[in-house]
Amino acid sequence: MKFFVDTADVDAIRELNDLGMVDGVTTNPSLIAKSGRDIKEVTAEICAMIPGRPVSAETVALDADGMIAEGRELAKIADNITIKVPLTWDGLKACKVLTGEGRMVNVTLCFSANQALLAAKAGATFISPFVGRLDDLNLDGMELIAEIRQIYDNYDFSTEILTASVRTANHMKQAALIGADVATAPPAVIKAMASHVLTDKGLDAFLKDWAKTGQTIL
Repeated sequence: MKFFVDTADVDAIRELNDLGMVDGVTTNPSLIAKSGRDIKEVTAEICAMIPGRPVSAETVALDADGMIAEGRELAKIADNITIKVPLTWDGLKACKVLTGEGRMVNVTLCFSANQALLAAKAGATFISPFVGRLDDLNLDGMELIAEIRQIYDNYDFSTEILTASVRTANHMKQAALIGADVATAPPAVIKAMASHVLTDKGLDAFLKDWAKTGQTIL
């Protein structure tokens, strides 16, 4: 499963990229606002940091023509830009046009298997189902990932399932078990995957026993 980092914080991306943990980056208007930087400037910096790997930059227009125009403008930033459009009827129209031009398109804000099926038919490169927001409504976000996986496998769609709105390390595990192609998560969630109380407990015991020996390695 590929790891995308859901942030516009270039320092956080750099740290994970140095460890080989970054297969792509996703941004959205909220993350750009949080960065406090110009969208084209920060997106260009991220694209240069991970050449050849997808960087999602989101349109903000609500009509298809506006999304297409914004998508074309965002695509000028770098060759690895993925244009992000919402899963609306106009978003699907924009997706069809932009993918027809050979551009990568990430269709976002997906909350049902039917929506994901439409996105695949429209030629989406990625579909982004939001699992955390479904969980917030006492629905099972991972059930949606499983439904999309089955539908895409049934018909051999090439659209990649990009698990989004990831809140926990457990979401990452479940996405991998189901067979999601990608999961995008905040840096803190990816780093939390390394943590386990028994690892900490075992390391503490080893260090206490080592101290008793009075030895050093260096």
